[in-house]
Amino acid sequence: MNETQEEIMLEIGNTLVSLDVIERYFCCDIEKCKGECCIEGDAGAPLTETEAATIEKLIPTLRPHLLPRAVERIESDGASYIDEEGDLVTQIVDGRNCVYTCYAPGGVCQCAIEKLWNEGLTGKFRKPESCALYPVRLTGYPTFTAVNYHKWSVCKDAEKLGRKLGLRVYQFLKGPLTERFGAAWYDELCEAAEAYLAENE
Repeated sequence: MNETQEEIMLEIGNTLVSLDVIERYFCCDIEKCKGECCIEGDAGAPLTETEAATIEKLIPTLRPHLLPRAVERIESDGASYIDEEGDLVTQIVDGRNCVYTCYAPGGVCQCAIEKLWNEGLTGKFRKPESCALYPVRLTGYPTFTAVNYHKWSVCKDAEKLGRKLGLRVYQFLKGPLTERFGAAWYDELCEAAEAYLAENE
């Protein structure tokens, strides 16, 4: 483990993993939150330049599945933008909603990109990595990547369900974390997490 000035973190390969990722419970409870993370906040989802370019190419396929005002925003202001912090993010509408939000019966928010991916219409691109990894946020530094838990009030039900199921953040995100960092990295994370929890709980 590597100790920083702020907290103790687990060092896995070239990453530093916050203990919140290990200790906290989490499992999306979509029936209760209705996908609120897609329609709350003051900026869109973080994107890489490659992701932004991919989404731009998918706009013709996505357009029929988006809300009319979302289509208008994309056509007038682009598929993505640079927010106040200088980050590349998905475009938003109504001051908060991701333009790639669509709705399932019952008012549950869905990602239009992921919905079309499930139908085999977006190739290998499922959705932005920042969305797939949520509630984990990655921050890149010259020599390592920080893996942190993003605590948000809209995810209180997810924390409750995770505790009920005994599912930790890193376990809930097994698929996305493995896709991002590899199976060997994830296996090492699990071993380190189990050892840490055995010693501290």
